[in-house]
Amino acid sequence: MAEQAFASGDTAGKPFAVVDKKQARIYVFEADGRMVGSASSLLGLARGDASAPGVGTKVSTGIPLAERTTPAGRFDSEPGHNIKGEAIVWVDYGAAVAIHRLRPAPAEQRRPERLASANPDDKRISLGCIVVAPAFYDGVIAPTLGRQRGVVYVLPETEAGMAGAGRNQTVAAQSL
Repeated sequence: MAEQAFASGDTAGKPFAVVDKKQARIYVFEADGRMVGSASSLLGLARGDASAPGVGTKVSTGIPLAERTTPAGRFDSEPGHNIKGEAIVWVDYGAAVAIHRLRPAPAEQRRPERLASANPDDKRISLGCIVVAPAFYDGVIAPTLGRQRGVVYVLPETEAGMAGAGRNQTVAAQSL
């Protein structure tokens, strides 16, 4: 996927990332196509490849469990901050999907243990964001995608996602 995106010029000379939802991993590349790191990631609790309509407006009131998806597709990313002022990388601003550090959460969610697990099914817990270890965010995400606009490809996990609809799914769907 990364080779195809870089070789086709789809990355437009920007740093980029590929998120493999089936394996719950993120791969990050410099603008020249050189991989700078990969890591486990936590993903949306609900399986699926599309964001529910209006999901981004439900963050403050609570996103229903069935709508907590990490959408598949090609996204133009942008560094930014969340409402608490923490540095994040926006993947899909309208759907409130970002790449960010693992944050404190209720102990029963066991997020650090889930992130460390070898089982991809354990990593389905987020509201839809792509959550990585703080050291990976600070050492890989921040210096690449956290300083400039980039591209994030989120690979689909369903047949419907592979069929795709629109630009946000074209490159990701073609890769499988």
